[in-house]
Amino acid sequence: MLGKKDCKSNDFLLSFRFKMRIMEVTISGSSGFIGSAVLRKITSRGWTARIINRQSFEMPDDEFLEKKIEGADAVINLAGAPVIRRWTEEGKKEIVESRIATTRKIANAIGNAKVKPKVLISASATGIYDPVHEHTEESRELATGFLADLCRDWEKEAAAVAEITRVVVFRTGLVLGTGGGMLKRMETPFKVGLGAMIGNGKQAFSWIHLEDLVSAFVFAIEQEQVRGAVNAVAPYPTTNYHFTKTFGKVMMQPAFLRIPEFVLRMVYGEGAQTLTTGQKVLPRKLLQSGFSFLFPTVEKALVNLYK
Repeated sequence: MLGKKDCKSNDFLLSFRFKMRIMEVTISGSSGFIGSAVLRKITSRGWTARIINRQSFEMPDDEFLEKKIEGADAVINLAGAPVIRRWTEEGKKEIVESRIATTRKIANAIGNAKVKPKVLISASATGIYDPVHEHTEESRELATGFLADLCRDWEKEAAAVAEITRVVVFRTGLVLGTGGGMLKRMETPFKVGLGAMIGNGKQAFSWIHLEDLVSAFVFAIEQEQVRGAVNAVAPYPTTNYHFTKTFGKVMMQPAFLRIPEFVLRMVYGEGAQTLTTGQKVLPRKLLQSGFSFLFPTVEKALVNLYK
């Protein structure tokens, strides 16, 4: 008969074996900036990956279910066309369909699977929140407009399977990493002293280092208490002004220029709001669940990436 000490030891071993066993993870959007980093993280742990690419979404439903979803331990859904662009009617349609239709196909397959994934982690964005208040996951001060409506509809598609599998929705801020994303567009101007803040620079800037974001995906797979909406942002949001000045210092270049909002509206039209507005968002759920950020401040993040 096992004593209490032996039982605790057994529980620890079972938990250890679960976390260390080879997981099978299905991932969509794996060719993108974030998705490729998540894929590298998964394979570095010895986990196996099933890839959902654009052609996969054209499969008949039964084939898609069998090859991509059935028996997977986890599904990570990152598919979606770029948002920072000019929002023409055709562009908006592509942005919406690349998120809503793909998430719906994944959710339907999970619903029909005999051996269902234990967790679905689906992407969303901090653009669901208004630019006025400070937001945790419990915030009810949501934004209006195209991007906020897109996030709500996107999350709703994932939540459709919340009763049959654990669903985590990552409301992700601006992702800082080299080789892609926002910083790829900004590197060259800042390197030659042409770094510029947007408008008056007072807009909130909620962000996360790519390495922390990738670790958060693994954390959400392994930690069963993590569910629902999760703010995937660093614990210390900043402003566009402070980010611009910090980036300039890291690059050892001045950053005193300013891009007027009307110039961005001329280039991006309605889509300029992704650059001219921001949300102050805090990662309460991740912190309460025990997640540890390697790069909690924008100073540490930028120094890591460029020094």
